[in-house]
Amino acid sequence: MKVFHLSAECYPVAKVGGLADVVGALPKYLNNELAEASVVMPKYANEWMENHTFETVLQGSAPLGDWHFDFSIERETENTLGFPLYVVDIPGRFDRRGIYTDADTGNSYWDDFERFASFQIAVLDWFNRMKKKPHLLHCHDHHTGLVPFMLTECYRYDDLKHIPTVLTVHNAEYHGEFDRGKGYMLPDFDERNFGLLDWDGKLNCLAAGLKTCWQITTVSESYMKELSYNSNGLELLFQNEQQKSRGIINGIDTSVWDPDNDPMIAHSYNKRKTADGKRKNKKVLCEKFGLDPQYPTISFIGRLVHEKGADLLPDLFRSFLESEQSVNFIVLGTGNRELHHQFESMSNRFIGYFDATLDYNESLAHQIYAGSDFMIMPSRVEPCGLNQMYCMRYGTVPIVRNVGGLKDTVIDISRDDGYGFTFNDFTFHAAHDAVQRAIDLFKDGRKMAGIRKRIMNLDFSWNASSKEYIKMYNELIE
Repeated sequence: MKVFHLSAECYPVAKVGGLADVVGALPKYLNNELAEASVVMPKYANEWMENHTFETVLQGSAPLGDWHFDFSIERETENTLGFPLYVVDIPGRFDRRGIYTDADTGNSYWDDFERFASFQIAVLDWFNRMKKKPHLLHCHDHHTGLVPFMLTECYRYDDLKHIPTVLTVHNAEYHGEFDRGKGYMLPDFDERNFGLLDWDGKLNCLAAGLKTCWQITTVSESYMKELSYNSNGLELLFQNEQQKSRGIINGIDTSVWDPDNDPMIAHSYNKRKTADGKRKNKKVLCEKFGLDPQYPTISFIGRLVHEKGADLLPDLFRSFLESEQSVNFIVLGTGNRELHHQFESMSNRFIGYFDATLDYNESLAHQIYAGSDFMIMPSRVEPCGLNQMYCMRYGTVPIVRNVGGLKDTVIDISRDDGYGFTFNDFTFHAAHDAVQRAIDLFKDGRKMAGIRKRIMNLDFSWNASSKEYIKMYNELIE
């Protein structure tokens, strides 16, 4: 079974969010299940690309509206990722430092439609020239949402119409919306079917993919249900497409996220030596941030944006920092500038109890997972969430809002089989109660040790999920 994953991101090649982690891990596990899985993505001008070698597979030219563009398909020669990685080099479109936004200004690129439309056209032109066609194309988010549309509607790809397409929605907050006039840049199709590209008067790449793909998946069962009433304007479409939709929970790459073999943490440990490993790593972490390791340490890792609920954190943290309780808080992330200012102010005010690194730092993230007692995720929207799985892999107890994939992966400690802290409402009081319960658990050393042992024995690997994908692929191909 020959499967190609089409994506804008892939860890560690290029990463903005959880999409990269999924695309960088799932193909490895699919290949273990005897699938032949590869990844195709744009060739960005970043450090990873510059430090790896590629060989050209195909050079070509393809139409984009009234003009043509040149492209080359290149394969990474060393098979560094454990699966074949192909990149599409389009001069002038992706040879920039930022993936979605200008690295200097932070603004979205003016030619975003042209960038990703040309990427998808180049990939399909490559498949068109293959003697042995792919068995299935697995598209990820709106950046590849035009592929199912072009396969079903564009005359140029008539020889590919029989190939099943899967579209996985990692985050339905982002649709890839553009002016309808952009649609005429695509290869020729019957204009009477232009409505397949349209949603609410805009060209909507995600909507086009949802309408025309063979199978829709999302990254957790709960998120699949939530999309029918909360998908930033696509609720009716998700309702209409329920018959071809399913949720499959993400996994994590346990070879990357392994406290026993993680070069990014100060002290390695496993589930038999959790207490000693956590103590040593917490000491290193607290020294870095100027905190006292005897106090419970609660961390947040993620983008400082609305959907992650980051705006709840300043007041929540201050309520404890201004109380008589002794507790440490750590923030790692970047995003909203107002939140940056608040966290900088809090770092200066609550020296010894709070600190923030307002940046993206992969190695520091690993050390925070290893050294923290708790990880908080107060998300408004969380399609699956990976941080809660990462932190539990390192014996760190999650504090999460009961939404999306968080609901599917964290069971509240109040239940006999529970191992984390959950809250339902996105309110200060609900989050405060969950954090307070976590602090109370920390005071009970024996119970805390038992919870740590329980979460480190949980299996959040891709093993089970990859089997679900293989089963789905076979159903589509048959």
